[in-house]
Amino acid sequence: MKKNILLPALLGILLYFVNVRVLMAITMNGFDLDEPLVAEELIKRGGPPRDGIPSIDEPRFIAAAEAHFLKADDRVLGLVIKNEARAYPLAILNWHEIVNDEFTGLTVIISFCPLCGTGMAFEPEPPVREFGVSGLLYNSDVLLYDRETGSLWSQIMAKAINGPLKGRSLKQLPLTHTSWQDWKIQYPDSRVLSTNTGFKRDYSKSPYGGYEKSNQIFFPVSASDQRFHNKEWVLGVNIGGIYKAYPFSELEKTTHPVKEYVSGQLIEVIFDRENKTARVLDEQGRDINSVMAYWFAWYAFHPDTEVFQAP
Repeated sequence: MKKNILLPALLGILLYFVNVRVLMAITMNGFDLDEPLVAEELIKRGGPPRDGIPSIDEPRFIAAAEAHFLKADDRVLGLVIKNEARAYPLAILNWHEIVNDEFTGLTVIISFCPLCGTGMAFEPEPPVREFGVSGLLYNSDVLLYDRETGSLWSQIMAKAINGPLKGRSLKQLPLTHTSWQDWKIQYPDSRVLSTNTGFKRDYSKSPYGGYEKSNQIFFPVSASDQRFHNKEWVLGVNIGGIYKAYPFSELEKTTHPVKEYVSGQLIEVIFDRENKTARVLDEQGRDINSVMAYWFAWYAFHPDTEVFQAP
């Protein structure tokens, strides 16, 4: 019987591609990127392996009066749920990026990307309850992964871009990015994330040095725009599918809260010069979800963004 000389060659080619795929999964921190929703070439390893930046899974809190490690101008992310206020210092989040927290039975995820300056809070839905740091980035922004399914989630997109839950979105919660003095005045009974995290880190120092003042970006992004410094702070909103950025350098030129229509909805942007923060309210005075971000990061994800200009 004549041997099929093509069969060994075909098997060899098949094994080659299988091995390449396995190697790719290993080099991407163990995540097999199976047709992600975003450009695969822009998914990069940030340096540390999966969980090399450890999330805080059992957060401890102290009273505001006991938070002696915080100075007045230190930055915090503040969250209020059912009249319970908590502050998450960026000095801690710079080292951990994710806090898996709970408010009276409500699972809450606090996330911070030091490279994009973005702090965002989410309420996950079953089967997801806990997140970790994948060690991967997309558009220079942290990719979270859920420990239940191993799906990868883009922080800024608030969406799973790969894995069993690909395409599913996260519910965003209103989060305040402000100074410690501002938060403490607003919420004197606030609890504060303790430096007693269970990890040995020097929370008095930033692992990112002078990154926030530099115009340098460490990782490639899908789109860029040089109208502003890459690290210019902007407040970004999505109103009815319309993205709009409010650069702080433009808000600095205003003397009153900005009231305008975006996608047919009247909103009010309140800018706090002293505490370098801003928020967006609807006509009833309720907070609208927004995010403070570096200009380069907001633009990379929303190149069609509208941009506020002071009159």
